[in-house]
Amino acid sequence: MNVSRFLLAGLALGVAGVLNAKIVTKPVAYEHAGVKLEGYLAYDDTKASAATPAPGVLVIPEWWGLTDYAKGRAEQLAKLGYVAFAADMYGAGITTTDAKRAGELATPFYGTPLMAARAQAGLDQLLATGLVDAPRVAAIGYCFGGATVQALAYTGAPLAGIVSFHGSLIPPSADAAAKNKAKILICHGAVDGFVSPESIAAFTKGMNEGKFDYQFISYAGAVHAFTNPGADELGKLNHIPVAYNAAADKRSWAHMRSFFNEIFAVKK
Repeated sequence: MNVSRFLLAGLALGVAGVLNAKIVTKPVAYEHAGVKLEGYLAYDDTKASAATPAPGVLVIPEWWGLTDYAKGRAEQLAKLGYVAFAADMYGAGITTTDAKRAGELATPFYGTPLMAARAQAGLDQLLATGLVDAPRVAAIGYCFGGATVQALAYTGAPLAGIVSFHGSLIPPSADAAAKNKAKILICHGAVDGFVSPESIAAFTKGMNEGKFDYQFISYAGAVHAFTNPGADELGKLNHIPVAYNAAADKRSWAHMRSFFNEIFAVKK
């Protein structure tokens, strides 16, 4: 056997496989409680199929709505081999850069069953793709989305884990502790002015009393929205204390990947 020729042939096949890899993205129309929604699906068609389902990740966006930022995160997850679905919480095409409007859109969800129910509708769409290994599904969320994935987990949704990036904190009830199936990772800005020390204390108290499997990681110098490169512009536009922090963004993404390796029992 010509070993050199054999090695070259193998190398060629490997390169061809990389070149043939394709990130598929597409809008997905669905509906919840009479509201027409449009989510965003992203996956690598060489790593996820009906024959070889992959872990799935539901992405819940910030209170600005389903913007390019959340869609970009779904694409990043697809490049890691996950099937990602960025959910629509407000309605097809509804986004804003105005904080007052964002507050109006988000307010009906806080403290009501609608928050988890609308997120569940997105989770249902992810599972309905036929590309996902159902026991290996997680949900991540940013700001408003961070609170949303907590609310979803507390209903007993079939999630192996959730990750909240600079999200509001929802203290769990005793009922939530009994229902929850997810491990929890909270990625928090250490100087986030939107989350009070009292809120953190109430959340961790609930986590400990409910015997949740959770991690709470704070990133030095990070304020609200620290993962979003567009946060500085949004902060100036709306006169609110939000800002991007590259170090915290990189570290929190790495912590999420390590968390996924644990809960999905796979190496990435």
